[in-house]
Amino acid sequence: MLSTWRAMNPMARREALEGYTALIPWVIGFLIFTTFPIIMSIYLSFTEWTIIEPPTWIGLANYERMFTRDPLFWQSLKVTLLFVAFSLPLKLVLGLMLALLLNIKVPGMNFFRTVFYLPAVISGVAVALMWMWLLQPDTGVANTLLAAIGIQGPNWFWDRDWALPSVALMSIWKVGGSAIIYLAGLQNIPPHLYEAAKIDGANRWHSFWGITLPLLTPTLFFQLLIELIDSFKVFTEAFVITQGGPLKATYFYLYYFYEEGFRNFNMGYASGLALVLVVIIILITVFLNFTSKRWVYYESD
Repeated sequence: MLSTWRAMNPMARREALEGYTALIPWVIGFLIFTTFPIIMSIYLSFTEWTIIEPPTWIGLANYERMFTRDPLFWQSLKVTLLFVAFSLPLKLVLGLMLALLLNIKVPGMNFFRTVFYLPAVISGVAVALMWMWLLQPDTGVANTLLAAIGIQGPNWFWDRDWALPSVALMSIWKVGGSAIIYLAGLQNIPPHLYEAAKIDGANRWHSFWGITLPLLTPTLFFQLLIELIDSFKVFTEAFVITQGGPLKATYFYLYYFYEEGFRNFNMGYASGLALVLVVIIILITVFLNFTSKRWVYYESD
């Protein structure tokens, strides 16, 4: 490293020094606001800390309680995994379908792209309140429209069987954000491939399965990872609408973490919960990266 620095001419040294100097604020911010909290969270997960009093080292007691004596841990993990299973396929498929529609070249398409993207930047609390109004059992828009055609609407968020599917349905609201990423992937596909397929007699369905989908797999893989992580972080809906109910039907993992850390002031145990969630996400991500070699195709493949 030192020999490389000495071999550089003065102008290259100055440019390198300016580049490293520009990185200093980011490095300081990363160390203070990311690295240090991660290290402290790992340490606190092995302690009993009520925020008010100094942390006390208790070793693996938090994890022993978590895995052997805490039914709420397993309930919150089960609810979160079910939510991921419900919402993730819907967001991936609907996002791709919407992107295919937004990729059609018609007048005014930029307006529609903007409209569908707007929900992705609206506050989560505002969205939760809007969906509470839409799905109110007695006066909500959804049940009013269903009643108009003679269908008795469910109680949505306030029914144990419908609460989790309602939250999953609500998560589709921001599908426009993923559609924009799909759209970028679609527009990177060379047009001459479709022209060659058309000359060979392929219809749109054949072109989609033979050209669009294979060349879009890198974007699909990226979206799978991002949406997976986002699904594990579901919290606002439970906090604003259901408070984990009814009967723990929407008792999501991060809501349990919030209750332990900021309501029960058991921050040591909450740190352990956060660390377990990170490990779960890392393991799933590593598994997906390993299996991606079988179904993700890059242009150089």
